[in-house]
Amino acid sequence: MPLTPTAEILGTAERGGFAAGAFNVIQIEHAEAILSGAARAGAPVILQISENAVSYHGGLAPVAAAARAAAEAAEVPAALHLDHATGFALIREAAECGFGSVMYDGSRLPWDENVRSTREVTAWCHDRGLLVEAELGEIGGKDGAHTPGVRTDPAEAAAFVSATGVDALAVAVGSSHAMTVRQAALDLPLIAALRAAVPVPLVLHGSSGVPDRTLTAAVAAGMRKVNIATHLNRLYTEAVREALAADPTLVDPRRWLAPAREAVATEVSRLLRILGAPTPR
Repeated sequence: MPLTPTAEILGTAERGGFAAGAFNVIQIEHAEAILSGAARAGAPVILQISENAVSYHGGLAPVAAAARAAAEAAEVPAALHLDHATGFALIREAAECGFGSVMYDGSRLPWDENVRSTREVTAWCHDRGLLVEAELGEIGGKDGAHTPGVRTDPAEAAAFVSATGVDALAVAVGSSHAMTVRQAALDLPLIAALRAAVPVPLVLHGSSGVPDRTLTAAVAAGMRKVNIATHLNRLYTEAVREALAADPTLVDPRRWLAPAREAVATEVSRLLRILGAPTPR
């Protein structure tokens, strides 16, 4: 089926009271695994490609083409999203590649500059039918430059959304990027306060370190998009290590990538249930 607009998936999540799962693609196996897991759960899904992944591949177009082809062959609605873009050139290229949404990250800029640049990106993207996600309040652990104790203020969040016109807002509520253990404690009352103050869907970044029960509670408090990357990468790598350790003679990458792909697919299906995706009838 054609790519589904990210706005449509977030709208479905909003009406259904669940959170859309957004999972990062690095290799084509990630895209295949994510879509397979979503199909098993019968749930829509968002494929994300980050600025870091683009740098790894040396460009957006090849990995975007692979992810798009896989998404268009999927059995469930799937959207394509650019994650943590800091430059306009990459956002423009994402629009040319058919992405349905972009996450513009101006969170390291002073308030006035963040508002100005986010407003400009949003206006440009809206003219081309793209949903825009932005970030306010630093998410801990991003390249070591953020402070985990930072929290997003509800009044500032409401003012930021009003001033920029963004369609979704990533907020700092206690999670941290690149966590390999699931022990983050989220500020659930703050999520509820942000939900009451902000008229657009809330996004949780750094969700790999959040335990299942806390993810469920965060969705109940108002989160509508949940990003997960490191947790899946850890499972992927563990499966590769196990396959290679079990047979040191392996040389065919398909023999050790297949179990990694399956591990991610199984976990994506499970996580979509944790996030409240409705059971297909």
